[in-house]
Amino acid sequence: MVTIVTDIHLKDGAAGDWDELMRERMAAARRQPGWVGGQLLQPTGDPQRRLIVGTWQTRDDWQAWHHDPSFEETRQELDELVSGPEQHMWHEVVLEVRKVGKAPRAATGKAPGAAGERAKRSARTRAS
Repeated sequence: MVTIVTDIHLKDGAAGDWDELMRERMAAARRQPGWVGGQLLQPTGDPQRRLIVGTWQTRDDWQAWHHDPSFEETRQELDELVSGPEQHMWHEVVLEVRKVGKAPRAATGKAPGAAGERAKRSARTRAS
């Protein structure tokens, strides 16, 4: 199993469009032979940078995905939103540990249950 980390720098104002296109691409990747999982990361304090972490059974599986029509459809659109060439770094997966159970939810930028916790604190404050 292999993981590739792709480092991308976006043009100013392009993050929303790029992120949406990448969501579509990752949804399509789920149907690809050899796909294990992926993450889209934004480094803290760098809103114009993204890291794509993709795990595949083999590099050949990843290469085949790059020739799939689903991948090619978004290639040009994504390329127009970046400010320079992508940087790739390959890793052999030595160990993978994941929690078994519910699938992780997509990040929303909000802490899970934050609204409920605020309401509880507010109620406690009013009661005091």
